[in-house]
Amino acid sequence: MDELEKLLNVHRGSLERYVRFRIGIPADADDVLQEVYLTACLKFPQLKNRDSFRAWIISIARSKCNDYFRRKASRYELPIDELEETVFCDSRYGIEQISIVRETLELLGNKEKQILYLYYWKEMPQAEIAVRLDIPLGTVKSRLHTAKLSFKSRYPYPAGRSKGGRAMKKLPEMMPEYRIRPDARTPFSVKWEELMGWFLIPRMGERISWGTYEMPSRVRSHVYELEVTGRAKMHGIEGVEISASEASYSDRKEVIHRRFIAQLTDTHCRYLAAFRDEGDVRNYITFLDGDAFMSVWGFGEDNCGNETNLFPRGDIRRDGDVITSVDRKYLLDIVGRYQITLGGKSYDTVCVMCIENRRCGVVSEHFLDRSGRTILWRRFNRDDWAIDHYKKRWSEALADNDRLIINGELYVQWYDCITDYIL
Repeated sequence: MDELEKLLNVHRGSLERYVRFRIGIPADADDVLQEVYLTACLKFPQLKNRDSFRAWIISIARSKCNDYFRRKASRYELPIDELEETVFCDSRYGIEQISIVRETLELLGNKEKQILYLYYWKEMPQAEIAVRLDIPLGTVKSRLHTAKLSFKSRYPYPAGRSKGGRAMKKLPEMMPEYRIRPDARTPFSVKWEELMGWFLIPRMGERISWGTYEMPSRVRSHVYELEVTGRAKMHGIEGVEISASEASYSDRKEVIHRRFIAQLTDTHCRYLAAFRDEGDVRNYITFLDGDAFMSVWGFGEDNCGNETNLFPRGDIRRDGDVITSVDRKYLLDIVGRYQITLGGKSYDTVCVMCIENRRCGVVSEHFLDRSGRTILWRRFNRDDWAIDHYKKRWSEALADNDRLIINGELYVQWYDCITDYIL
């Protein structure tokens, strides 16, 4: 048995779970896996560090999956992938995933949704659609053409959006190896002024870059650059305006631009407004928009924001990987002191946990140093989070990732983030 075959046997389970999770059609997943194996055979002599084999083979798989979805999209003549494919969107607890295709389809009329579904996802010929709907073939062609135009006009990421942008190459392509060790010493208090999930301090002159890394592959998926651009006021409350650029490290390298308005006081930090481009329309959402804002950006009663002066309260208690907490909607607490070794450097940190309400099913770990800056951020999903969409439990889809038991329920690590603060 040669070296490549031995390494594949060790990591085959992780590789196949990754591909089958991303591609829900078993036959197509098998085809992609064959492409991965062939590419690995051809490129294996170029791999100098055999210890990084798992990250290397999964990065090949990620590329092949992206190729698969691009081929599908080109066949469909629309800027869409499969319904199963998602894109990142923003929220106060980090990066979220939503199905942009599904949301765009919901904006269309019933006849438009019907014709697109039959033609693209059921792959029916137009003549068969005409028989199915009992309408002339010419009507099918006309209705399909109109539905395409309607979809494209509402799809938030048109093909002509800005690409490239300024280079975002500072963060490493692979998540550096890290180790988290509990420290028996008393956790220190800390002043934490960063925006939850976005790591920037909303103060004039501040800027930061940060990246998301898929786990367990440790491959960088997105890089964000944020900068405070000026003072702003929203509904009479003074804050600062923040520009944010998101670059995806898929082959398309498209850049998405967003803006926020946020406020930092001596005691709290909060979002006041956010907007993103949706085609030729800018969609604003502010703290006066009720649950539509609070469910995504708000924190605390009446969006008071998260407290910046943190000390252990005992609201969240941690014993190893088992966490218990009081029953309250907004929970943020220091749960322990930890020594983190990351990229060859050591950091003395406290772990601040944010537990979303149980309906949301999201938990995050912020490892902060004494200056209140994030050294490492980790996101966990409840095992059944978004199961209607993903069709699998996270313990099955990401079997090799870390796990937590929170109030008796299983949570699974999804992705990690680091910022240029640690570089």
